[in-house]
Amino acid sequence: MTYKRQFRSFTTGRRMRQITFALYPGYSVIALAVASVFETANGLAAAPVYDLRFISETGGPVRTSSGLSLSSEPFDNSVGDTLIIGGNGAGPVEPSPDMLAFVRQAPERYRRIAAICTGAFILAEAGLLDGRRATTHWLCARDMQRRFPKIKLDEDRIFINDGQIWTSAGMTAGIDLALALVESDLGDEAAKAVARKLVMYHRRAGGQSQFSTLLELSPKSDRIQKALIFARDNLHKPLTVPQLAEAAHLSPRQFSRAFHAETGQSPAKAIENLRVEAARTLMEQSRHAIDVVARQTGFSDRDHMRRAFLRAFGQPPQVLRRNARNDGVPSESRVMGGLTA
Repeated sequence: MTYKRQFRSFTTGRRMRQITFALYPGYSVIALAVASVFETANGLAAAPVYDLRFISETGGPVRTSSGLSLSSEPFDNSVGDTLIIGGNGAGPVEPSPDMLAFVRQAPERYRRIAAICTGAFILAEAGLLDGRRATTHWLCARDMQRRFPKIKLDEDRIFINDGQIWTSAGMTAGIDLALALVESDLGDEAAKAVARKLVMYHRRAGGQSQFSTLLELSPKSDRIQKALIFARDNLHKPLTVPQLAEAAHLSPRQFSRAFHAETGQSPAKAIENLRVEAARTLMEQSRHAIDVVARQTGFSDRDHMRRAFLRAFGQPPQVLRRNARNDGVPSESRVMGGLTA
C-alpha cells in the first residue's frame, strides 16, 4: 500500500518512544482505544516506533469497569516518554494516595502527560492542571471547575495541549489526542496515514467543539430527521420552510408544528445552528477567508455570520480560528519540517 511505504519513509531511523498507561481499578476499557493509534503506527513503520507499557499501583491484574482484567507492572521510578491516564465511564474516580504521589512526580519522569476523559480529574487532584488550560467530558466539566477553580477549563474542546500536559474530552476524543501526539512525533502525513489505517472519517482538530447540532436536536421521527439532513447537505443554498417540509413529505404547517414539537426549536433557529456549526468547522480547519466561509455555509454576508457566532459562542469567528490554532500540535514536527529525532 502506498501510504504504508510513505509511512516507513517517515519513520526510518526514528528512536523508539515509550508510551506508558497508568491503570487503576475501574479503568474504562474504551480508554485503551488510544493504544490502537500507537499500535497502528508500529504496524506501518519499518520498525516499531512506540513501546507500550502498562503499569499500576501494585502491578498484576487490574480489573476494569467492564470486568476485563489487564496485566500490569508495578509503579517504579523509570523514565518514559509519554504517560497516559484514562478515565472511568461511570465518572471521576478518587485516586489512591500512591497514585497521586506517582502522578505528582510524573512531570520529572515523562516528556508529556495526557489524560483521557475523566482521567483529567486525577491530574487535577495531583495539582498538575493548576493554572493550565484543560478540558474533560462535558458532563463532568462543571464539577471539575467547581472542585478545581485554578484550572482554566474549556469544556467545548475535543482536546487541549498546554505545555507538557494534554487533556481530551470523551473517550473517543482520546483517539484524536493520540493522533495529535503521533503528529507531534512523526509529522502530519504520518498521523494521516494512521487515521486512514484506522478507517477514521477525518482527524478532528483539538479546537473542534464537543457538541453536535444534529445530535442536540435529536428528532424523534424519520421525517424531521430527513429534513435536517437535507438542510445540512444544502447549507450553501437559501433554505425555506416549504423546502424543508417537502423533504419531510409534510405540509409547511404540519412541518413547522412537528419540528418544534420534536426539537424544541423553530426551523429558522435550527438552520442557523447548523450553519454556525459548519462555519466554525471551516474557520478552524481551513484557511478560507471569512467571506468565503460565510458564502459556503449560507450566510448572506460576513456580518450576518459574525452576529450568529456572537449569539452562539459569545466570540467572533476570528477569535475561534485563533484559539483553534493555539490548541493545535505544538510541535517539533512543524518546527523541523515533520522530521524529529
